[in-house]
Amino acid sequence: MEKKTYERPVIHKLNANLVNKFGQATAIEPLREIDGVPIRELVERYGSPLFVFSERQIRQKYEEVMQAFSTRYPRVKFGWSYKTNYLNAICNIFHQQGAWAEVVSGFEYRKAMQNGVPGNKIIFNGPDKSDEDLQLAIKHNSLIHIDHLDELYQLLDLLAGQDTKARVAIRVNMDTGVYPMWDRFGFNYENGQAWDAINKIMAADNLQLTGLHCHIGTFMLAPSAYAVAAGKLAALYMRIKNKFGHSLQYLDLGGGLPSPNNLKGAYLPGVDLVPGVEEFAEAITGTLLNSDIPPDELPLLIMENGRLLIDEAGYLVGTVLANKRLTDGRRATILDFGLNNLFTSIWYNHKISPVEEVSNFKEDMELFGPLCMNIDVVRESVVLPPLPRGSLVVAHNVGAYNVTQWMQFITLRPNVILIDTTGKSHIIRQAETLETINSQEEVPAHLQEIKL
Repeated sequence: MEKKTYERPVIHKLNANLVNKFGQATAIEPLREIDGVPIRELVERYGSPLFVFSERQIRQKYEEVMQAFSTRYPRVKFGWSYKTNYLNAICNIFHQQGAWAEVVSGFEYRKAMQNGVPGNKIIFNGPDKSDEDLQLAIKHNSLIHIDHLDELYQLLDLLAGQDTKARVAIRVNMDTGVYPMWDRFGFNYENGQAWDAINKIMAADNLQLTGLHCHIGTFMLAPSAYAVAAGKLAALYMRIKNKFGHSLQYLDLGGGLPSPNNLKGAYLPGVDLVPGVEEFAEAITGTLLNSDIPPDELPLLIMENGRLLIDEAGYLVGTVLANKRLTDGRRATILDFGLNNLFTSIWYNHKISPVEEVSNFKEDMELFGPLCMNIDVVRESVVLPPLPRGSLVVAHNVGAYNVTQWMQFITLRPNVILIDTTGKSHIIRQAETLETINSQEEVPAHLQEIKL
């Protein structure tokens, strides 16, 4: 007869189905499969923890968001945000869908080039561009978005004596009615910095001003803020046209559009809080169409969507390592993934689903990761059934930023797999090993032997 696991009894208030101001709590539905593939089979094959991406969901989301913009505006192009998820397989799905590459470092620029993206379809953002990076971007006719005056002067020095022109835009920061205002990057609209930079560019022989760019924030919940931004870029477009007789090729409204994730501290869950993509599309395109820009001169609209396109297609599967009780009597469940893999748990209360049927009893618990750090918390408070050791769980909406901001700390980073549109699974990034880490290290000769 199998010996039962003993757990010290705890007395706590029993709340039947945990009724709150929104009504009775819904049942906890297990997530047994992703795109028809059983999750337990994936873990048996690829290990735990495990990142899983759905190619079908990525392509469907891209088409949904593109339709929202392209049905409202005649010329639209997406630039896939490499910093959001720069695994080559993920990037190439977006490039196959027609997205350009939007990068913010020389590393990302070279990654896009190796993925086969033509230089003239790479948008180069960010405040850190070396001479070598800029020379490469100039050579390949990329769109260089100038972030500060030092970069402008750096470009002019590099181009001195060359018989070539660099295609440039400036990043504009502005007051959109959402605070705190993002004014660290780019040139300010209200105090005249942006107009001053534009005049300097127009006076330079080796610079071709091709567009304007802004990125007003992250996980933005106000479509009205994008309407303000689009209006101010359109006003700058017309001011340039009226003074210089020069028409810009594009306006880039950046990214920052939210996914239906659950923000910490938010009153409502993401599915109820986040506006639909159609509201953002209407705010941006409606403002541009109603601006003073002539209809036959409407510039290309570029959107640098990242999180919105990939978050929902990513899952993180993990295993329960242990259960214990905290001093206040609450259950603490320890998982084999934590902040090292799920960095976005700092900002989001990710939905957690069991993989198999569990008890109908539910209680408030805290989910911890495996790291020897007190801050390694996946969920500070979540209502779930007791999860026995060895059971599997899934964190939802983890596709954005986690495989670019994850850490090799205490444990090794896991396998990442893609389920293609036929249901076949592929490793798109192999799990790290001790050899992976040691291959980057050098030990001086006098430290290669130890005697204990």
